[in-house]
Amino acid sequence: MLKLQTPVEVGKGQFGISFDDKIMILGSCFADNIGKKLTEVGFNVCVNPFGTLYNPESIANSIARLYDYKKFTSYDCIPMGAGAGLICSFSHHTSFARASEQDFLDNANESLEKAASFFRDCNIMLITLGTAWCYKLNSNGLIVSNCLKRDAKEFTREMMTIEEVVGTIERMISSCEPGMKFIFTLSPIRHLSDGAHNNQLSKSTLLLAIEQICKDHQDRCEYFPAYELMMDELRDYRFYAEDMSHPSEQAVNYIWNRFCDFALNEQDAQKAADNLKTHKRLSHRPITRQ
Repeated sequence: MLKLQTPVEVGKGQFGISFDDKIMILGSCFADNIGKKLTEVGFNVCVNPFGTLYNPESIANSIARLYDYKKFTSYDCIPMGAGAGLICSFSHHTSFARASEQDFLDNANESLEKAASFFRDCNIMLITLGTAWCYKLNSNGLIVSNCLKRDAKEFTREMMTIEEVVGTIERMISSCEPGMKFIFTLSPIRHLSDGAHNNQLSKSTLLLAIEQICKDHQDRCEYFPAYELMMDELRDYRFYAEDMSHPSEQAVNYIWNRFCDFALNEQDAQKAADNLKTHKRLSHRPITRQ
Protein backbone atom coordinates (compact mmCIF):
# COMPACT_ATOMS: atom_id res chain seq x y z
CA MET A 1 0.00 0.00 0.00
CA LEU A 2 1.28 3.46 -0.94
CA LYS A 3 2.39 5.41 2.14
CA LEU A 4 1.29 9.06 2.03
CA GLN A 5 2.39 10.11 5.54
CA THR A 6 5.33 9.80 7.89
CA PRO A 7 3.55 8.54 11.03
CA VAL A 8 4.43 10.04 14.40
CA GLU A 9 4.50 7.60 17.29
CA VAL A 10 2.47 9.15 20.10
CA GLY A 11 2.22 6.24 22.50
CA LYS A 12 0.37 6.32 25.80
CA GLY A 13 1.04 8.95 28.44
CA GLN A 14 2.48 7.69 31.71
CA PHE A 15 -0.20 9.36 33.82
CA GLY A 16 -2.65 11.01 31.41
CA ILE A 17 -5.83 12.77 32.51
CA SER A 18 -9.29 11.76 33.68
CA PHE A 19 -12.64 13.41 34.38
CA ASP A 20 -11.71 13.45 38.06
CA ASP A 21 -8.76 15.78 37.43
CA LYS A 22 -8.62 19.57 37.70
CA ILE A 23 -6.54 20.80 34.78
CA MET A 24 -4.87 24.20 34.45
CA ILE A 25 -3.99 25.07 30.84
CA LEU A 26 -1.50 27.82 30.01
CA GLY A 27 0.30 28.91 26.87
CA SER A 28 -0.06 29.70 23.22
CA CYS A 29 -3.06 29.62 20.88
CA PHE A 30 -2.81 25.83 20.78
CA ALA A 31 -3.43 25.78 24.54
CA ASP A 32 -6.65 27.67 23.79
CA ASN A 33 -7.55 25.07 21.14
CA ILE A 34 -7.01 22.08 23.42
CA GLY A 35 -8.62 23.88 26.35
CA LYS A 36 -11.73 24.51 24.28
CA LYS A 37 -11.93 20.85 23.33
CA LEU A 38 -11.50 19.68 26.92
CA THR A 39 -14.21 22.12 28.03
CA GLU A 40 -16.62 20.94 25.32
CA VAL A 41 -16.35 17.31 26.41
CA GLY A 42 -16.81 18.08 30.10
CA PHE A 43 -13.37 18.17 31.72
CA ASN A 44 -12.80 20.47 34.70
CA VAL A 45 -10.37 23.02 33.25
CA CYS A 46 -9.15 26.58 33.64
CA VAL A 47 -7.77 27.96 30.39
CA ASN A 48 -5.36 30.90 30.06
CA PRO A 49 -6.68 33.19 32.81
CA PHE A 50 -4.24 35.91 31.63
CA GLY A 51 -5.00 35.35 27.95
CA THR A 52 -2.76 33.67 25.41
CA LEU A 53 0.88 33.44 26.50
CA TYR A 54 3.76 32.63 24.18
CA ASN A 55 7.17 32.58 25.88
CA PRO A 56 8.26 30.42 28.87
CA GLU A 57 9.09 33.38 31.13
CA SER A 58 5.60 34.86 30.85
CA ILE A 59 4.05 31.47 31.65
CA ALA A 60 6.34 31.06 34.68
CA ASN A 61 5.45 34.55 35.91
CA SER A 62 1.75 33.74 35.56
CA ILE A 63 2.10 30.56 37.60
CA ALA A 64 3.99 32.48 40.29
CA ARG A 65 1.20 35.07 40.44
CA LEU A 66 -1.40 32.32 40.77
CA TYR A 67 0.61 30.82 43.62
CA ASP A 68 1.09 34.15 45.42
CA TYR A 69 -2.36 35.47 44.47
CA LYS A 70 -0.83 38.89 43.87
CA LYS A 71 -3.60 41.20 42.68
CA PHE A 72 -3.12 43.68 39.85
CA THR A 73 -2.99 47.36 40.79
CA SER A 74 -2.83 50.70 38.99
CA TYR A 75 0.95 50.16 38.80
CA ASP A 76 0.29 47.34 36.33
CA CYS A 77 -2.00 49.41 34.10
CA ILE A 78 -0.38 50.30 30.78
CA PRO A 79 -1.94 52.41 27.99
CA MET A 80 -1.86 50.50 24.73
CA GLY A 81 -0.13 52.06 21.74
CA ALA A 82 -1.21 52.67 18.15
CA GLY A 83 -4.01 54.93 19.31
CA ALA A 84 -5.99 52.04 20.77
CA GLY A 85 -7.28 54.10 23.69
CA LEU A 86 -7.30 51.00 25.89
CA ILE A 87 -5.64 49.90 29.13
CA CYS A 88 -3.97 46.54 29.58
CA SER A 89 -0.88 45.16 31.37
CA PHE A 90 2.40 43.57 30.33
CA SER A 91 1.17 40.36 32.03
CA HIS A 92 -1.89 39.96 29.80
CA HIS A 93 -2.92 39.28 26.25
CA THR A 94 -4.62 42.27 24.60
CA SER A 95 -7.97 40.47 24.83
CA PHE A 96 -7.98 41.74 28.43
CA ALA A 97 -7.69 45.40 27.37
CA ARG A 98 -10.46 47.69 28.57
CA ALA A 99 -11.42 51.34 28.14
CA SER A 100 -10.44 52.41 31.67
CA GLU A 101 -8.01 51.36 34.40
CA GLN A 102 -10.84 50.37 36.72
CA ASP A 103 -12.56 48.25 34.07
CA PHE A 104 -9.27 46.52 33.31
CA LEU A 105 -8.46 45.90 36.98
CA ASP A 106 -11.95 44.61 37.76
CA ASN A 107 -11.77 42.12 34.89
CA ALA A 108 -8.14 41.09 35.45
CA ASN A 109 -8.54 40.55 39.19
CA GLU A 110 -11.81 38.68 38.80
CA SER A 111 -10.09 36.29 36.40
CA LEU A 112 -7.09 36.04 38.75
CA GLU A 113 -9.29 35.26 41.78
CA LYS A 114 -11.10 32.43 40.00
CA ALA A 115 -7.89 31.02 38.54
CA ALA A 116 -5.94 31.23 41.83
CA SER A 117 -8.73 29.33 43.59
CA PHE A 118 -8.71 26.69 40.84
CA PHE A 119 -4.90 26.51 40.92
CA ARG A 120 -4.84 25.65 44.62
CA ASP A 121 -6.72 22.41 43.95
CA CYS A 122 -5.62 21.46 40.44
CA ASN A 123 -3.43 18.40 39.89
CA ILE A 124 -2.59 18.59 36.16
CA MET A 125 -0.81 21.43 34.38
CA LEU A 126 -0.95 21.41 30.58
CA ILE A 127 1.57 23.89 29.20
CA THR A 128 2.05 24.80 25.54
CA LEU A 129 5.23 26.72 24.78
CA GLY A 130 5.04 28.88 21.67
CA THR A 131 8.35 30.68 21.18
CA ALA A 132 11.72 31.22 22.83
CA TRP A 133 11.81 34.77 21.45
CA CYS A 134 11.02 37.37 24.11
CA TYR A 135 10.64 41.12 24.37
CA LYS A 136 12.34 42.82 27.31
CA LEU A 137 11.16 46.18 28.56
CA ASN A 138 14.20 48.44 28.36
CA SER A 139 13.21 50.43 31.45
CA ASN A 140 13.40 47.52 33.88
CA GLY A 141 14.36 44.33 32.01
CA LEU A 142 10.93 42.75 32.43
CA ILE A 143 10.05 40.11 29.83
CA VAL A 144 6.55 41.05 28.74
CA SER A 145 3.70 38.78 27.75
CA ASN A 146 2.62 41.26 25.09
CA CYS A 147 4.09 44.49 23.71
CA LEU A 148 0.61 46.08 23.64
CA LYS A 149 1.33 47.76 20.28
CA ARG A 150 3.68 50.20 21.97
CA ASP A 151 6.76 51.73 20.31
CA ALA A 152 9.34 49.06 19.41
CA LYS A 153 12.05 51.31 20.90
CA GLU A 154 10.72 50.48 24.36
CA PHE A 155 11.77 46.83 23.99
CA THR A 156 14.75 44.64 23.22
CA ARG A 157 14.07 41.40 21.37
CA GLU A 158 16.08 38.39 22.55
CA MET A 159 15.91 34.61 22.21
CA MET A 160 16.17 32.61 25.42
CA THR A 161 18.91 29.98 25.56
CA ILE A 162 18.21 26.31 26.26
CA GLU A 163 19.64 26.77 29.76
CA GLU A 164 17.41 29.79 30.40
CA VAL A 165 14.29 27.92 29.26
CA VAL A 166 15.19 24.91 31.43
CA GLY A 167 15.68 27.22 34.44
CA THR A 168 12.38 28.94 33.75
CA ILE A 169 10.47 25.66 33.54
CA GLU A 170 12.15 24.54 36.76
CA ARG A 171 10.72 27.70 38.31
CA MET A 172 7.25 26.76 37.02
CA ILE A 173 7.53 23.34 38.64
CA SER A 174 8.80 24.73 41.96
CA SER A 175 5.81 27.13 42.08
CA CYS A 176 3.43 24.16 42.18
CA GLU A 177 2.61 21.50 44.73
CA PRO A 178 4.85 18.39 44.67
CA GLY A 179 1.97 16.24 43.45
CA MET A 180 1.32 18.35 40.34
CA LYS A 181 1.81 16.54 37.03
CA PHE A 182 2.88 18.41 33.89
CA ILE A 183 2.07 17.71 30.26
CA PHE A 184 4.18 19.84 27.94
CA THR A 185 3.45 20.50 24.29
CA LEU A 186 5.17 22.63 21.70
CA SER A 187 2.80 24.84 19.75
CA PRO A 188 2.46 23.72 16.10
CA ILE A 189 1.80 27.35 15.16
CA ARG A 190 4.72 28.79 13.19
CA HIS A 191 5.84 32.26 14.24
CA LEU A 192 6.73 33.35 10.72
CA SER A 193 7.06 36.97 11.79
CA ASP A 194 10.36 35.82 13.32
CA GLY A 195 11.43 34.46 9.93
CA ALA A 196 11.47 30.77 8.95
CA HIS A 197 14.99 30.14 10.26
CA ASN A 198 14.50 31.98 13.54
CA ASN A 199 11.23 30.15 14.07
CA GLN A 200 13.05 26.83 13.74
CA LEU A 201 15.80 27.95 16.12
CA SER A 202 13.14 28.95 18.62
CA LYS A 203 11.18 25.70 18.35
CA SER A 204 14.39 23.67 18.60
CA THR A 205 15.42 25.55 21.75
CA LEU A 206 12.08 24.81 23.38
CA LEU A 207 12.15 21.15 22.33
CA LEU A 208 15.60 20.59 23.80
CA ALA A 209 14.61 22.33 27.03
CA ILE A 210 11.42 20.25 27.38
CA GLU A 211 13.42 17.09 26.70
CA GLN A 212 15.82 17.96 29.51
CA ILE A 213 12.99 18.73 31.92
CA CYS A 214 11.20 15.46 31.14
CA LYS A 215 14.44 13.56 31.80
CA ASP A 216 15.04 15.38 35.08
CA HIS A 217 11.44 14.99 36.30
CA GLN A 218 10.35 11.68 34.79
CA ASP A 219 7.79 11.08 37.54
CA ARG A 220 6.06 14.45 37.02
CA CYS A 221 6.59 15.59 33.43
CA GLU A 222 5.81 14.21 30.00
CA TYR A 223 5.60 15.49 26.43
CA PHE A 224 2.84 15.26 23.84
CA PRO A 225 4.13 15.72 20.24
CA ALA A 226 1.56 18.17 18.84
CA TYR A 227 4.29 20.00 16.91
CA GLU A 228 5.61 16.81 15.32
CA LEU A 229 2.12 15.72 14.31
CA MET A 230 1.59 19.02 12.51
CA MET A 231 5.00 19.07 10.86
CA ASP A 232 4.97 15.45 9.67
CA GLU A 233 1.54 13.87 9.52
CA LEU A 234 -0.23 17.13 8.59
CA ARG A 235 2.47 18.85 6.57
CA ASP A 236 0.15 19.61 3.62
CA TYR A 237 -1.02 23.25 3.39
CA ARG A 238 -4.66 22.10 3.32
CA PHE A 239 -4.25 21.54 7.06
CA TYR A 240 -3.42 25.21 7.66
CA ALA A 241 -5.70 28.21 8.12
CA GLU A 242 -5.66 31.08 5.64
CA ASP A 243 -2.65 32.71 7.33
CA MET A 244 -0.59 29.58 6.48
CA SER A 245 0.80 29.38 10.03
CA HIS A 246 -2.11 28.37 12.30
CA PRO A 247 -3.55 24.85 12.03
CA SER A 248 -6.97 24.57 10.43
CA GLU A 249 -9.98 23.33 12.36
CA GLN A 250 -9.51 19.94 10.73
CA ALA A 251 -5.90 19.81 11.92
CA VAL A 252 -6.87 20.83 15.46
CA ASN A 253 -9.49 18.07 15.52
CA TYR A 254 -6.95 15.54 14.28
CA ILE A 255 -4.39 16.48 16.93
CA TRP A 256 -7.15 16.51 19.55
CA ASN A 257 -8.04 12.91 18.65
CA ARG A 258 -4.39 11.90 18.93
CA PHE A 259 -4.21 13.67 22.29
CA CYS A 260 -7.18 11.62 23.48
CA ASP A 261 -5.33 8.45 22.42
CA PHE A 262 -2.32 9.67 24.40
CA ALA A 263 -3.98 10.98 27.56
CA LEU A 264 -7.28 9.11 28.09
CA ASN A 265 -8.05 5.57 29.10
CA GLU A 266 -10.62 3.66 27.06
CA GLN A 267 -13.54 4.46 29.37
CA ASP A 268 -12.84 8.21 29.53
CA ALA A 269 -12.16 8.33 25.77
CA GLN A 270 -15.62 6.89 25.13
CA LYS A 271 -17.19 9.31 27.61
CA ALA A 272 -15.41 12.23 25.90
CA ALA A 273 -16.67 11.09 22.48
CA ASP A 274 -20.24 10.78 23.79
CA ASN A 275 -20.06 14.18 25.49
CA LEU A 276 -18.76 15.78 22.28
CA LYS A 277 -21.73 14.41 20.34
CA THR A 278 -24.06 15.87 22.97
CA HIS A 279 -22.24 19.22 22.83
CA LYS A 280 -22.54 19.37 19.05
CA ARG A 281 -26.22 18.47 19.17
CA LEU A 282 -26.97 21.14 21.77
CA SER A 283 -24.92 23.72 19.87
CA HIS A 284 -26.68 23.04 16.58
CA ARG A 285 -29.06 25.78 15.44
CA PRO A 286 -31.71 24.41 13.08
CA ILE A 287 -32.54 26.47 10.04
CA THR A 288 -36.03 27.93 10.32
CA ARG A 289 -37.97 29.24 7.35
CA GLN A 290 -40.72 31.82 7.60
